[in-house]
Amino acid sequence: RQLQLSELLDPASRTFAAALQLGMLEAKAEIDALVAGASFTERAAERLYRRHLSSYFAAAVMMPYARFLRACEATGYDIVLLQRRFGAGFEQIAHRLTTLQRVGQRGLPFFMLRIDRAGQSSKRYAGASASPLVETDRRCPLWQVHTVFARPGTLMPHLVELEDQSRWFTLSRTVHPQTAVSGGIEAEFAICLGIDAKLAAPLAAACGLDLNNGAATAIGLGCSACTRPDCPQRSAPPAGRVLVFNERERGMSPFTFDRNS
Repeated sequence: RQLQLSELLDPASRTFAAALQLGMLEAKAEIDALVAGASFTERAAERLYRRHLSSYFAAAVMMPYARFLRACEATGYDIVLLQRRFGAGFEQIAHRLTTLQRVGQRGLPFFMLRIDRAGQSSKRYAGASASPLVETDRRCPLWQVHTVFARPGTLMPHLVELEDQSRWFTLSRTVHPQTAVSGGIEAEFAICLGIDAKLAAPLAAACGLDLNNGAATAIGLGCSACTRPDCPQRSAPPAGRVLVFNERERGMSPFTFDRNS
């Protein structure tokens, strides 16, 4: 009757691992009922869903809903302070923030994204944000979620504006899962937490920013979906647009296109 945890785990990961095992033991009946109700036809999907529910239980043990929401509202969703108060990692806090949508006790509607250096996403939680930034597999290189790898561990706020003029306030930083042994490959990911800029005023990280009218970086949803004509970072023309060639002129990118096509 021993619980053995890897010595590679940091304190937050150890707490999570212990809570995960607790959920598999103490909440087995509830988890089984939810899995059965989902009526999966594939065994792999069923097992992934079970793992997700067990992980949700562990996060709820570490960060109880009501107490966590009160702490968020009292601190201005200060992620560093929330990490210290609940003994959690940055990624754990970010994920928990996407789940605060209980009727009568709603938090702010965040989304969370986890990507690697190649821009591939391994976690996407839209929450109640309805943000197109988390739904697409294509992302803009001008978005600072891609640049945090050059500043490991630094929390980088960024105000961005999409082509539909919607604004989003994002917070990004790198994380290193506790999996590497000495001499092994150390995994590194960028975690991005985002929210509609119109709702970001209560955030401590947004203090002093003009979220509605201040300078924002114009980004798109990937080059093939973006029709901004003057982007110096463009790597492909917009899908469905006709390329225009003029031997006497050279624009900011090699992909000059008909804006009306």
